[in-house]
Amino acid sequence: MKTSSAFILAAAVLAVLASAPFFLPDYWTGVLLGMTGYVTLATAWALFSGPTRYVSLATVAFFGVGAYTVAVLNEVMPYPLVLVCAAGIGMIMALVVGLSTLRLAGVYFVIFTFGLAELVRQTVSWWEVNITYTMGRYVFLPFEGRHIYWQLLALAAVTFLISWGIGRSRIGLALKALGDDETVAAHAGVDVTRIKLFLFVISSTIITLVGAIQAPRWTYIEPSIVFNPTVSFMTLIMALLGGAMRLWGPLVGAVPLFLLFEWLSGRFPDHFSIILGLLFILIVFVMPNGVLAKIDDLRKGSRT
Repeated sequence: MKTSSAFILAAAVLAVLASAPFFLPDYWTGVLLGMTGYVTLATAWALFSGPTRYVSLATVAFFGVGAYTVAVLNEVMPYPLVLVCAAGIGMIMALVVGLSTLRLAGVYFVIFTFGLAELVRQTVSWWEVNITYTMGRYVFLPFEGRHIYWQLLALAAVTFLISWGIGRSRIGLALKALGDDETVAAHAGVDVTRIKLFLFVISSTIITLVGAIQAPRWTYIEPSIVFNPTVSFMTLIMALLGGAMRLWGPLVGAVPLFLLFEWLSGRFPDHFSIILGLLFILIVFVMPNGVLAKIDDLRKGSRT
């Protein structure tokens, strides 16, 4: 499909999705909202972790920081400026974390990012209890579910455009070399550290904005809500299922898994975490490169 035709088709789909809240009941608008949030999270996660193959569990750290930024500033600043502040905080945090840790690799990076999420949660909890003498904050903004959904849909579209643009740029070519062998890419002249930092900052900033946009949905925010580690694991599983190395991979993984998780959490709330872990193991062993790569392999096998 030509690029122009693809853009027209994408714009038409986006218009249909944007108009959906006018025809759907509130429950299904809420489902679309949650689904769009995870599509954006998975796509943003794959921006960095897909090409670099660094498995990050820090998603919820940035997500929670974005939500708490809105909770703290929504009464003293206009909402658009609050979002700008949230993006700025996420960007600075990503720069500090990236400069400190992106030389780590493998299991060490996974452990650090998981520890980072817990560190941020505990720090916010300590601050709320000992400094502000509270454990939660109220967010009173004049938004209905559809307003939050439209913001997330716009952010999802921007995230896809960024991912598409990077894939077609010189950075995209460097990323292919980096993903195959980081050492060889460095010897070939690729500035590995700078590219990884660039991707990590963009990915983390988008994730921060997802948390900030969704903050009004809860009305009352506390650390256990917005720093729930399930957010990181669900984002990871969704991106891996579809294929983190492909543009549409996170979307393919996020949509069916979100619907499945909604059904499971409603009917098996006490066993949801166990099912989540088993599903992760299944994906890693059966489809480590994702559904789209598996489909391509089956097509190649049928032709031979």
